[in-house]
Amino acid sequence: MSTAPRPTAPAPASLPPAAPSLTERRKAETQLEIARAAAALFAERGSAVTADDIARAAGVAPRTFYRYFRTKEDAVAPLLAVGVRQWLAHLRRLAAAADGPSVREALERAARQALTPSDERAAEALRWTRGLLRVMRDDPALRSVWHRVHHDSEEALIPVLTGLTGGGPPEVRLAAAAANTAMRVAVETWAADDAPEERTAGGAAGQADEQTDAQADDPAELVVRAMRALTAGLPGLDRRRT
Repeated sequence: MSTAPRPTAPAPASLPPAAPSLTERRKAETQLEIARAAAALFAERGSAVTADDIARAAGVAPRTFYRYFRTKEDAVAPLLAVGVRQWLAHLRRLAAAADGPSVREALERAARQALTPSDERAAEALRWTRGLLRVMRDDPALRSVWHRVHHDSEEALIPVLTGLTGGGPPEVRLAAAAANTAMRVAVETWAADDAPEERTAGGAAGQADEQTDAQADDPAELVVRAMRALTAGLPGLDRRRT
């Protein structure tokens, strides 16, 4: 005796990525608070800062500090990575827009947004980053953290650029390396430059250089110039999303 076929259950819809749990958000916020304290201390005292100093300034026990970070230098990584995460977030938003800008324009706009503070807390983080980069000149361990953050940034750029450019692995890796290097060099150049009040700009030469000095003190302007210089030979970045 034949039976009617049993209805099949519909395929489950793909679920969106789960939001971070409350525990994960609290952990990330604690790490960032410790990173802010570490950055402020390093900028003020240099490499003489200890892990205990950082823990005390952040209001946590040394045991808590070492739960999150292996060394005192590692403690600044979350703060240094904030700008990178913002850059990638801006880039993904631009990439998601239909009839959006070319990949090259999206990279420039996203980098400019990431280096233009939206509020006082973001401006303070950028100032701390500047102080850290100045200290790094004489601190190989801190420089190692900075380069590790940018290595991770370059790796995170690859899947984003793969979707935008449609290029092969060599082209995409080259584009990610060029864009990431532009960001790093721009911030390092800005950090190394003297503050405006420390410059001496007298006479006709000083007046002629006034605009250049203003641009040198704006990391957002520097990153656009660096991005254009380093990506000029990559025609795949002229593709537009339609």
